Amino acid sequence: MKLARVFILIASALATLTVSSVGADAAQTHAGHSFAGHRFSPVIGQVYVNDNTTPVNTIAAFNRHADGSLTSLPGSPFSIGGAGTGTGIGSQGALQESADGRYLLAVDAGSSEISVLRIRPDGGLSPVPGGPVSSDGKEPVSIAINRGLVYVANAGAGAGASNYTGFTLDFAGRLRALAGSTFTLPEGSTPGDVLFNRWGTSLVGVRVATSEIDSFAVGPEGLLTPAPESPLAAQGPGPFGSEFSPVNPTQLFVSNAHGGAEAGSVSAFSVAGNGALSSIGSSPFKDSQTAPCWVEISHDGRYLFAVNTVSGSISRYSIAWNGSLELLGSTLLKASTGKPEDARLDPDGDTLWVLEAGGLEVAGLSVHHGELSELASSPAPLPAGAAPFGIVVT
Repeated sequence: MKLARVFILIASALATLTVSSVGADAAQTHAGHSFAGHRFSPVIGQVYVNDNTTPVNTIAAFNRHADGSLTSLPGSPFSIGGAGTGTGIGSQGALQESADGRYLLAVDAGSSEISVLRIRPDGGLSPVPGGPVSSDGKEPVSIAINRGLVYVANAGAGAGASNYTGFTLDFAGRLRALAGSTFTLPEGSTPGDVLFNRWGTSLVGVRVATSEIDSFAVGPEGLLTPAPESPLAAQGPGPFGSEFSPVNPTQLFVSNAHGGAEAGSVSAFSVAGNGALSSIGSSPFKDSQTAPCWVEISHDGRYLFAVNTVSGSISRYSIAWNGSLELLGSTLLKASTGKPEDARLDPDGDTLWVLEAGGLEVAGLSVHHGELSELASSPAPLPAGAAPFGIVVT
């Protein structure tokens, strides 16, 4: 009996220590959020945001925990060498991850440069020696990457300042200009996105201000051949966010952001081998929200999420086999100062991470087929002084 009582007393003491420890954890905060539970929730990846800060640009980095919470990485935000603008810029793809997961590529819109950062084993970032490099234009806003081929959309004002221009990225992370690759855009085009399909055979860019879509076939040397009738008139004003289907690289989806109050839409196109675009079904498909700007597609290609910046919501569509869309509804983000912008799914496709530039926050939403539900720990704050655009989730 005495031995049993000893065991009971030991168990009681251990329970008290555990409760005290949890209570102490709950009293701690990390980046403005309760630290409770993080000690026991493993790190499963990272979230990175291009802060677009001046005079030196930085990237905010978070550890992503299994319970859906975010904690700031030690050393974050990381200085990346170039300069941001310090003011908000609307575009998709301002931060990209290399295919091998070793590097981040970030636009430095203020200094007209591109930075390459090595991703360390702990998730921290180190600038690659020799960078940043000139974007070969002014005010780069978007990056497309397919293996070792990189294209950048420059959106600056002035003769020759706005263009799509190519680079090569080697195994060591060195970025080099690709001779003969620059495709100059008319002044005032305001490109907002440039992207490859999964095969790397097609490249598309959108001209937000003039409501046009550029489409190119990509040659074996990485040079571009404009598709017949390119640029194509968009199906709505302000084409913005763009995404190729991850399972069918011949299907392209483009949001139309400037249709007015509750008049946004998403277009669906079939892309031929020469880059020619043809409308799918009854495209464009109504969004019934205001300013659908950023687009993300589930990894299985079955659902599309359109971020409605003015409405503060995310529209949810199902994607049919032929690329037609069916609107399932919209999910309102809980942050009152949201202004949601760029969005990325995690590698497992279980969580959609959304950059909320207006509130300097990152929101996380669990994904179940075409349904979204914001996490209890969402949103997490970004560094003060950031004017963020561009997000990567690893």
